[in-house]
Amino acid sequence: MAMSNASSTLSSTFYLTGIPGYEEFHHWISIPFCLLYLVGVTGNCTILHVVRTDPRLHEPMYYFLAMLSLTDIGMSLPPVITFFRVLWSISREIQFNICVVQIFLIHTFSFTESSVLLAMALDRYIAICHPLRYATILTPRLIIKVGIAALLRSAIPLIPLPVRLAFFPFCRSHVLSHSYCLHQDIIRLACADTQFNVVYGLVVITMLWGLDVLGILVSYAFILHSVLKISSREGRLKALNTCASHICAVLILYVPMIGLSIVHRFAKHSSPFIHIFMAHIYLMVPPVLNPIIYSVKTKQIRQRILHLVFSLKISSV
Repeated sequence: MAMSNASSTLSSTFYLTGIPGYEEFHHWISIPFCLLYLVGVTGNCTILHVVRTDPRLHEPMYYFLAMLSLTDIGMSLPPVITFFRVLWSISREIQFNICVVQIFLIHTFSFTESSVLLAMALDRYIAICHPLRYATILTPRLIIKVGIAALLRSAIPLIPLPVRLAFFPFCRSHVLSHSYCLHQDIIRLACADTQFNVVYGLVVITMLWGLDVLGILVSYAFILHSVLKISSREGRLKALNTCASHICAVLILYVPMIGLSIVHRFAKHSSPFIHIFMAHIYLMVPPVLNPIIYSVKTKQIRQRILHLVFSLKISSV
């Protein structure tokens, strides 16, 4: 009976929602979102290209930046496909199994990005507090292990959530309130006890994001303690300036995330537009702003991109 129920659930169809009340403007609304997505993909691919092709950037800091760009692309790609299908009136339907995969990928890359930001904080801690041991501690082999560990640490704890979803009966409306699948949106429609998913989801968020935030704060506490020991003002500013881009990246990820969580938990009866807007800000803003911030604030990245742009212009003449 349970297996039969799971089979029917996996083959069932759900319906995505665009932006309620603005259906006639969906095509126009898609234009800025499409531009944002293209800017994000172009920016992150550019970062990956310059890090790969410039030997001067083959250092731990830039390897972690490349990981951040990969997770940005991975985090924005799964929801964007269904989002534009809805806005362009291609289809609002989505199969439940595809919906579950989308949920898993979105949350996996979101948690992975948080883990990468923690690794980048530790990178800055070692660079400032233990500069003489920097190259010996952060070897290429260790960086690869950190990247794999970040992905596994994010993916494995999430597996029970989609597995449980497959066995839920959905006897209510199959209309989702977003243009892509969210875990909290799916369980809202289930006709079963969803307490495990709610509690387990909260535990996973606390253990992953909570520990990442704690690790970042502790790293910066040590960094600040070390920087204050530097006698010259210029030396202190130079040390802190190397952390500016990373601090911005942390804020760009966590501020929209906290805002989305607050809206879902404490503003359930607010306008659907607010929920949808916050959900897309959370997934689309970090991939757009991260490469821009690192391009502006990091001299080596900025110089390499300018060199690439001018080379393309000269070759096209």
